[in-house]
Amino acid sequence: MRFKQTLILFGMALLVFSCAENPFTGKSTLAIMPNSQLFPTAFAQYDQFLNEHKVVKGTKDAEMIKRVGQRIAVAAERWLNANGHQGYLTDYKWEYTLVEDKTANAWCMPGGKIVFYTGILPIAKSETGVAAIMGHEVAHALANHGQQRMSAGILQQAAAVGLNVALKDDENLELYNQAFGIGSQVGVMLPFSRAHETEADKIGLYLMAIAGYNPDEGAELWERMKANSGGQSPPEILSTHPSNDSRIANLRALAPQAKAEAKKFGVTSFR
Repeated sequence: MRFKQTLILFGMALLVFSCAENPFTGKSTLAIMPNSQLFPTAFAQYDQFLNEHKVVKGTKDAEMIKRVGQRIAVAAERWLNANGHQGYLTDYKWEYTLVEDKTANAWCMPGGKIVFYTGILPIAKSETGVAAIMGHEVAHALANHGQQRMSAGILQQAAAVGLNVALKDDENLELYNQAFGIGSQVGVMLPFSRAHETEADKIGLYLMAIAGYNPDEGAELWERMKANSGGQSPPEILSTHPSNDSRIANLRALAPQAKAEAKKFGVTSFR
């Protein structure tokens, strides 16, 4: 089996090894490691992170992070229940923490453990901006993107091992390994990650609208994120995220759809 065949089989495996369903899209998703194993590990890593960093408690900002997170989680449960996914959140343990750090970042671990860094608050600018970020992070958790990335990583490693076994006596093995590493990353893993980001943008926008926050803020937030980056970002094809311009255009196009979705839940005015 040669390098090109291995890369093709790896890409196909991402489609074949799917045994879970994304409730927001109806698509099959990678789930080699079940959430029953993944969540406890994520919760332990989250606790370790908090023990090693300065957690902000009792401030207006810390309370805002929790308030917005709770509203977005309620919106998610309303949407899931209304669309036939009662009980989907049973094993989720939502937690929203503000950490003292100048980095402009926020992230979510599988199972609903979310961290905001204080450095992202000036870019969020308002509670609605925080809701745009929170919706995106909650969406990652709901769509099991962490589970899918871990599963894809397992398949990538397995494919690399298979390549080494098949070509163990080939004098070009090292070259094949390098080519597979670059090819699988640029051709498969990075597009996979960008697709997750785009999916989380859409789900997050819907959730913030159902929670009563103006989804128009999604594009405005990314205008500010773009300005904060100073235009310094890798080409989209080499990035885990869509380009800022692609993201802004997509969010603008999705905002009317998010408002229409919120209207189904009786939400017609926004913060």
